[in-house]
Amino acid sequence: ARRSASTAKLWSSESGDTVHSDTLSQSLQLEEDRACDVPLEEVKEIITLPPYNNKIARRQRDWEEIQIPSHVMDQLRCFVATVAELHQDHPFHNFSHTSHMVMATVKHLKRIVVPTDLDIENEDLFVKHKTAAVLHEHTYGITSDPLTQFACVFSSLIHHVSHPGIPNINFVKEEPMLAEMYKNRSVAEQRSLTLSWDLLVKPEFADLKLAICGDNEGFARFRQLLVNMVMATDLGDKELRKLRNRRWEDAFRNPESPQEESDPSTSANDLNRKATIVIEHLIQAANVSHTMQHWEIYLEWSGKLFEELYAAYRQGRTDRNPADFWYEGEAGVFLD
Repeated sequence: ARRSASTAKLWSSESGDTVHSDTLSQSLQLEEDRACDVPLEEVKEIITLPPYNNKIARRQRDWEEIQIPSHVMDQLRCFVATVAELHQDHPFHNFSHTSHMVMATVKHLKRIVVPTDLDIENEDLFVKHKTAAVLHEHTYGITSDPLTQFACVFSSLIHHVSHPGIPNINFVKEEPMLAEMYKNRSVAEQRSLTLSWDLLVKPEFADLKLAICGDNEGFARFRQLLVNMVMATDLGDKELRKLRNRRWEDAFRNPESPQEESDPSTSANDLNRKATIVIEHLIQAANVSHTMQHWEIYLEWSGKLFEELYAAYRQGRTDRNPADFWYEGEAGVFLD
Protein backbone atom coordinates (compact mmCIF):
# COMPACT_ATOMS: atom_id res chain seq x y z
CA ALA A 1 0.00 0.00 0.00
CA ARG A 2 2.91 2.36 0.77
CA ARG A 3 4.39 1.66 -2.67
CA SER A 4 1.06 2.39 -4.35
CA ALA A 5 0.64 5.61 -2.40
CA SER A 6 4.06 6.81 -3.46
CA THR A 7 3.04 7.12 -7.13
CA ALA A 8 -0.75 7.42 -7.15
CA LYS A 9 -2.35 10.86 -6.82
CA LEU A 10 -4.45 9.91 -3.82
CA TRP A 11 -4.53 12.75 -1.40
CA SER A 12 -3.97 15.73 -3.70
CA SER A 13 -4.47 16.55 -7.35
CA GLU A 14 -1.67 17.54 -9.72
CA SER A 15 -2.45 21.19 -9.07
CA GLY A 16 -1.94 20.67 -5.36
CA ASP A 17 -5.62 20.91 -4.38
CA THR A 18 -7.08 18.28 -2.08
CA VAL A 19 -9.17 15.65 -3.86
CA HIS A 20 -12.52 15.07 -2.16
CA SER A 21 -12.85 11.37 -1.36
CA ASP A 22 -16.63 11.40 -2.01
CA THR A 23 -16.04 12.58 -5.58
CA LEU A 24 -13.51 9.84 -6.21
CA SER A 25 -15.76 7.27 -4.57
CA GLN A 26 -18.64 8.18 -6.89
CA SER A 27 -16.31 7.98 -9.87
CA LEU A 28 -14.98 4.57 -8.86
CA GLN A 29 -18.55 3.34 -8.29
CA LEU A 30 -19.12 3.65 -12.03
CA GLU A 31 -16.25 1.24 -12.63
CA GLU A 32 -17.56 -1.17 -9.99
CA ASP A 33 -20.89 -1.40 -11.79
CA ARG A 34 -19.10 -2.50 -14.95
CA ALA A 35 -17.44 -5.52 -13.31
CA CYS A 36 -18.26 -8.76 -15.09
CA ASP A 37 -20.34 -11.41 -13.32
CA VAL A 38 -18.06 -14.14 -14.68
CA PRO A 39 -14.45 -13.19 -13.82
CA LEU A 40 -13.00 -15.89 -16.08
CA GLU A 41 -14.44 -14.03 -19.07
CA GLU A 42 -12.43 -10.97 -18.06
CA VAL A 43 -9.05 -12.70 -18.37
CA LYS A 44 -6.79 -10.92 -20.86
CA GLU A 45 -3.81 -12.34 -22.68
CA ILE A 46 -1.98 -9.03 -22.28
CA ILE A 47 -2.38 -6.56 -19.41
CA THR A 48 -0.98 -3.12 -20.16
CA LEU A 49 1.41 -1.87 -17.48
CA PRO A 50 2.36 1.82 -17.29
CA PRO A 51 5.29 2.79 -19.53
CA TYR A 52 8.42 4.07 -17.85
CA ASN A 53 8.03 7.74 -16.91
CA ASN A 54 11.23 9.53 -15.94
CA LYS A 55 9.35 12.40 -14.25
CA ILE A 56 7.46 10.00 -11.99
CA ALA A 57 10.66 8.08 -11.28
CA ARG A 58 12.35 11.29 -10.14
CA ARG A 59 9.43 12.19 -7.83
CA GLN A 60 9.01 8.75 -6.37
CA ARG A 61 10.01 8.50 -2.73
CA ASP A 62 11.31 5.51 -0.86
CA TRP A 63 8.32 3.42 0.18
CA GLU A 64 9.51 3.35 3.80
CA GLU A 65 9.10 7.13 3.96
CA ILE A 66 5.43 7.03 2.93
CA GLN A 67 3.02 7.57 5.80
CA ILE A 68 -0.33 5.89 5.27
CA PRO A 69 -3.18 7.61 7.13
CA SER A 70 -4.28 5.74 10.24
CA HIS A 71 -7.87 5.33 9.01
CA VAL A 72 -6.60 3.59 5.89
CA MET A 73 -4.47 1.26 7.99
CA ASP A 74 -7.51 0.53 10.16
CA GLN A 75 -9.54 -0.38 7.08
CA LEU A 76 -6.73 -2.57 5.80
CA ARG A 77 -6.55 -4.47 9.10
CA CYS A 78 -10.33 -4.86 9.10
CA PHE A 79 -10.30 -6.11 5.51
CA VAL A 80 -7.61 -8.72 6.22
CA ALA A 81 -9.43 -9.83 9.38
CA THR A 82 -12.67 -10.24 7.41
CA VAL A 83 -10.90 -12.19 4.68
CA ALA A 84 -9.46 -14.46 7.36
CA GLU A 85 -12.96 -15.11 8.72
CA LEU A 86 -14.21 -15.95 5.22
CA HIS A 87 -11.76 -18.85 5.01
CA GLN A 88 -13.14 -22.28 5.86
CA ASP A 89 -11.51 -24.41 8.55
CA HIS A 90 -10.03 -27.00 6.19
CA PRO A 91 -6.71 -28.76 6.95
CA PHE A 92 -5.03 -27.26 3.85
CA HIS A 93 -7.15 -24.54 2.24
CA ASN A 94 -7.27 -22.29 5.30
CA PHE A 95 -5.97 -18.86 6.26
CA SER A 96 -2.71 -20.33 7.51
CA HIS A 97 -1.97 -21.58 4.00
CA THR A 98 -3.03 -18.22 2.60
CA SER A 99 -0.57 -16.47 4.94
CA HIS A 100 2.14 -18.87 3.79
CA MET A 101 1.37 -18.02 0.18
CA VAL A 102 1.38 -14.27 0.86
CA MET A 103 4.85 -14.52 2.39
CA ALA A 104 6.03 -16.60 -0.57
CA THR A 105 4.70 -14.01 -3.01
CA VAL A 106 6.50 -11.19 -1.22
CA LYS A 107 9.70 -13.25 -1.23
CA HIS A 108 9.36 -13.95 -4.97
CA LEU A 109 8.83 -10.26 -5.73
CA LYS A 110 11.94 -9.36 -3.76
CA ARG A 111 13.98 -11.90 -5.68
CA ILE A 112 13.15 -10.70 -9.16
CA VAL A 113 16.51 -10.92 -10.93
CA VAL A 114 18.27 -7.70 -11.93
CA PRO A 115 21.17 -7.39 -14.37
CA THR A 116 24.39 -8.51 -12.67
CA ASP A 117 26.37 -5.54 -13.99
CA LEU A 118 24.25 -2.99 -12.11
CA ASP A 119 25.68 -1.68 -8.83
CA ILE A 120 22.50 -0.09 -7.53
CA GLU A 121 23.63 0.55 -3.97
CA ASN A 122 26.67 2.62 -4.94
CA GLU A 123 25.18 4.75 -7.73
CA ASP A 124 24.61 8.50 -7.55
CA LEU A 125 21.13 9.97 -8.06
CA PHE A 126 21.52 10.64 -11.79
CA VAL A 127 22.74 7.14 -12.50
CA LYS A 128 19.99 5.67 -10.32
CA HIS A 129 17.38 7.27 -12.59
CA LYS A 130 19.03 5.68 -15.62
CA THR A 131 19.21 2.39 -13.72
CA ALA A 132 15.47 2.59 -12.97
CA ALA A 133 14.79 2.76 -16.69
CA VAL A 134 17.00 -0.28 -17.31
CA LEU A 135 15.27 -2.20 -14.52
CA HIS A 136 11.88 -1.30 -15.97
CA GLU A 137 12.79 -2.94 -19.26
CA HIS A 138 14.62 -5.86 -17.67
CA THR A 139 11.70 -6.78 -15.40
CA TYR A 140 9.02 -6.01 -18.02
CA GLY A 141 7.82 -3.02 -16.00
CA ILE A 142 6.97 -5.03 -12.87
CA THR A 143 9.55 -3.48 -10.53
CA SER A 144 8.52 0.07 -11.44
CA ASP A 145 4.79 -0.47 -10.97
CA PRO A 146 3.75 -0.58 -7.29
CA LEU A 147 0.14 -1.41 -8.17
CA THR A 148 1.15 -4.60 -9.97
CA GLN A 149 3.30 -5.68 -7.04
CA PHE A 150 0.52 -4.95 -4.56
CA ALA A 151 -1.96 -6.83 -6.74
CA CYS A 152 0.29 -9.90 -6.58
CA VAL A 153 0.17 -9.87 -2.79
CA PHE A 154 -3.53 -9.04 -2.69
CA SER A 155 -4.31 -11.93 -5.06
CA SER A 156 -2.46 -14.29 -2.74
CA LEU A 157 -4.56 -13.01 0.15
CA ILE A 158 -7.95 -13.59 -1.49
CA HIS A 159 -7.47 -16.53 -3.85
CA HIS A 160 -8.80 -19.17 -1.41
CA VAL A 161 -11.60 -17.22 0.24
CA SER A 162 -14.41 -19.64 1.17
CA HIS A 163 -12.65 -22.55 -0.54
CA PRO A 164 -14.95 -25.62 -0.47
CA GLY A 165 -12.20 -28.09 0.46
CA ILE A 166 -12.68 -30.18 -2.68
CA PRO A 167 -11.43 -29.87 -6.29
CA ASN A 168 -13.50 -27.96 -8.83
CA ILE A 169 -14.43 -31.18 -10.62
CA ASN A 170 -16.34 -32.22 -7.50
CA PHE A 171 -17.46 -28.74 -6.51
CA VAL A 172 -19.46 -28.28 -9.72
CA LYS A 173 -21.45 -31.41 -8.86
CA GLU A 174 -22.00 -30.29 -5.28
CA GLU A 175 -23.13 -26.78 -6.27
CA PRO A 176 -24.74 -27.04 -9.73
CA MET A 177 -26.35 -23.58 -9.61
CA LEU A 178 -23.03 -21.96 -8.73
CA ALA A 179 -21.33 -24.00 -11.43
CA GLU A 180 -23.85 -22.80 -14.00
CA MET A 181 -23.32 -19.20 -12.92
CA TYR A 182 -19.58 -19.52 -13.51
CA LYS A 183 -19.87 -21.59 -16.71
CA ASN A 184 -18.46 -24.72 -15.00
CA ARG A 185 -14.88 -23.39 -15.09
CA SER A 186 -12.65 -22.40 -12.15
CA VAL A 187 -15.75 -22.16 -9.96
CA ALA A 188 -13.93 -21.98 -6.61
CA GLU A 189 -11.49 -19.34 -7.87
CA GLN A 190 -14.22 -17.21 -9.43
CA ARG A 191 -16.29 -17.34 -6.26
CA SER A 192 -13.27 -16.37 -4.14
CA LEU A 193 -12.58 -13.37 -6.35
CA THR A 194 -16.23 -12.32 -6.42
CA LEU A 195 -16.65 -12.53 -2.65
CA SER A 196 -13.42 -10.62 -2.05
CA TRP A 197 -14.19 -7.95 -4.63
CA ASP A 198 -17.68 -7.43 -3.24
CA LEU A 199 -16.06 -6.96 0.16
CA LEU A 200 -13.47 -4.45 -1.08
CA VAL A 201 -16.04 -2.21 -2.76
CA LYS A 202 -18.19 -1.90 0.35
CA PRO A 203 -18.46 1.70 1.67
CA GLU A 204 -16.55 0.86 4.85
CA PHE A 205 -13.43 0.20 2.75
CA ALA A 206 -13.74 3.27 0.52
CA ASP A 207 -10.55 4.93 1.77
CA LEU A 208 -8.59 1.70 1.42
CA LYS A 209 -9.81 1.34 -2.15
CA LEU A 210 -8.74 4.90 -2.96
CA ALA A 211 -5.33 4.34 -1.39
CA ILE A 212 -4.79 1.27 -3.56
CA CYS A 213 -6.17 2.52 -6.87
CA GLY A 214 -6.27 6.31 -6.81
CA ASP A 215 -8.48 6.80 -9.87
CA ASN A 216 -10.64 4.97 -12.41
CA GLU A 217 -7.68 3.88 -14.49
CA GLY A 218 -5.93 2.38 -11.49
CA PHE A 219 -9.16 0.80 -10.29
CA ALA A 220 -9.78 -0.93 -13.63
CA ARG A 221 -6.17 -2.10 -13.90
CA PHE A 222 -6.18 -3.42 -10.33
CA ARG A 223 -9.32 -5.44 -11.10
CA GLN A 224 -7.73 -6.83 -14.26
CA LEU A 225 -4.56 -7.86 -12.45
CA LEU A 226 -6.58 -9.65 -9.76
CA VAL A 227 -8.68 -11.48 -12.33
CA ASN A 228 -5.71 -12.80 -14.27
CA MET A 229 -3.75 -13.85 -11.19
CA VAL A 230 -6.55 -15.44 -9.19
CA MET A 231 -7.74 -17.37 -12.26
CA ALA A 232 -4.15 -18.54 -12.79
CA THR A 233 -4.24 -20.36 -9.43
CA ASP A 234 -6.59 -22.98 -10.89
CA LEU A 235 -3.95 -25.61 -11.64
CA GLY A 236 -6.53 -28.35 -12.17
CA ASP A 237 -7.99 -26.99 -15.43
CA LYS A 238 -5.89 -28.64 -18.14
CA GLU A 239 -7.25 -26.40 -20.90
CA LEU A 240 -6.35 -23.23 -19.04
CA ARG A 241 -2.93 -24.65 -18.22
CA LYS A 242 -2.27 -25.37 -21.90
CA LEU A 243 -3.36 -21.84 -22.76
CA ARG A 244 -0.91 -20.35 -20.25
CA ASN A 245 1.89 -22.59 -21.51
CA ARG A 246 1.20 -21.44 -25.07
CA ARG A 247 1.32 -17.83 -23.95
CA TRP A 248 4.67 -18.46 -22.26
CA GLU A 249 5.96 -19.91 -25.53
CA ASP A 250 4.68 -16.89 -27.42
CA ALA A 251 6.31 -14.51 -24.98
CA PHE A 252 9.73 -16.10 -24.48
CA ARG A 253 10.48 -18.74 -27.09
CA ASN A 254 9.09 -17.26 -30.29
CA PRO A 255 11.18 -14.12 -30.97
CA GLU A 256 9.55 -11.42 -33.03
CA SER A 257 10.84 -10.63 -36.49
CA PRO A 258 13.29 -7.69 -36.85
CA GLN A 259 10.56 -5.64 -38.59
CA GLU A 260 8.21 -6.07 -35.65
CA GLU A 261 10.89 -5.27 -33.10
CA SER A 262 11.49 -1.89 -34.76
CA ASP A 263 7.86 -0.91 -34.14
CA PRO A 264 7.59 0.78 -30.69
CA SER A 265 3.98 -0.36 -30.25
CA THR A 266 4.98 -3.97 -30.93
CA SER A 267 7.87 -3.69 -28.48
CA ALA A 268 5.56 -2.35 -25.75
CA ASN A 269 3.03 -5.06 -26.49
CA ASP A 270 5.71 -7.73 -26.19
CA LEU A 271 6.89 -6.26 -22.87
CA ASN A 272 3.35 -6.31 -21.47
CA ARG A 273 2.79 -9.86 -22.69
CA LYS A 274 5.88 -10.98 -20.80
CA ALA A 275 4.88 -9.08 -17.68
CA THR A 276 1.40 -10.65 -17.73
CA ILE A 277 2.61 -14.22 -18.02
CA VAL A 278 5.40 -13.68 -15.46
CA ILE A 279 3.07 -12.44 -12.73
CA GLU A 280 0.68 -15.31 -13.45
CA HIS A 281 3.48 -17.84 -13.07
CA LEU A 282 4.75 -16.01 -9.99
CA ILE A 283 1.39 -16.47 -8.27
CA GLN A 284 1.30 -20.12 -9.32
CA ALA A 285 4.75 -20.71 -7.87
CA ALA A 286 3.71 -19.07 -4.60
CA ASN A 287 0.61 -21.27 -4.48
CA VAL A 288 2.75 -24.42 -4.41
CA SER A 289 5.78 -22.86 -2.70
CA HIS A 290 5.76 -25.53 0.01
CA THR A 291 6.92 -28.04 -2.61
CA MET A 292 10.10 -26.01 -3.11
CA GLN A 293 10.97 -25.36 0.52
CA HIS A 294 12.47 -27.38 3.36
CA TRP A 295 11.56 -31.07 3.39
CA GLU A 296 9.75 -30.70 6.71
CA ILE A 297 7.62 -27.84 5.33
CA TYR A 298 6.79 -29.91 2.29
CA LEU A 299 5.77 -32.86 4.45
CA GLU A 300 3.59 -30.64 6.66
CA TRP A 301 1.56 -29.05 3.86
CA SER A 302 1.47 -32.13 1.69
CA GLY A 303 0.12 -34.07 4.66
CA LYS A 304 -2.54 -31.43 5.29
CA LEU A 305 -3.69 -31.55 1.69
CA PHE A 306 -3.92 -35.34 1.87
CA GLU A 307 -5.90 -35.07 5.09
CA GLU A 308 -8.32 -32.62 3.49
CA LEU A 309 -8.91 -34.76 0.40
CA TYR A 310 -9.21 -37.95 2.43
CA ALA A 311 -11.80 -36.34 4.71
CA ALA A 312 -13.78 -35.28 1.63
CA TYR A 313 -13.56 -38.85 0.30
CA ARG A 314 -14.78 -40.32 3.58
CA GLN A 315 -17.67 -37.83 3.59
CA GLY A 316 -18.68 -38.85 0.09
CA ARG A 317 -17.85 -35.44 -1.40
CA THR A 318 -15.27 -36.94 -3.77
CA ASP A 319 -15.22 -40.34 -5.44
CA ARG A 320 -11.50 -41.05 -5.32
CA ASN A 321 -9.32 -42.07 -2.40
CA PRO A 322 -6.26 -39.75 -2.52
CA ALA A 323 -4.05 -42.70 -1.51
CA ASP A 324 -4.70 -44.18 -4.96
CA PHE A 325 -3.20 -41.25 -6.87
CA TRP A 326 -1.10 -39.33 -4.35
CA TYR A 327 2.38 -40.09 -5.70
CA GLU A 328 1.42 -39.26 -9.29
CA GLY A 329 -0.37 -36.12 -8.18
CA GLU A 330 2.59 -34.80 -6.20
CA ALA A 331 4.99 -35.59 -9.05
CA GLY A 332 2.66 -33.81 -11.42
CA VAL A 333 3.21 -30.52 -9.57
CA PHE A 334 6.76 -30.55 -10.91
CA LEU A 335 6.25 -32.31 -14.25
CA ASP A 336 3.30 -30.23 -15.46
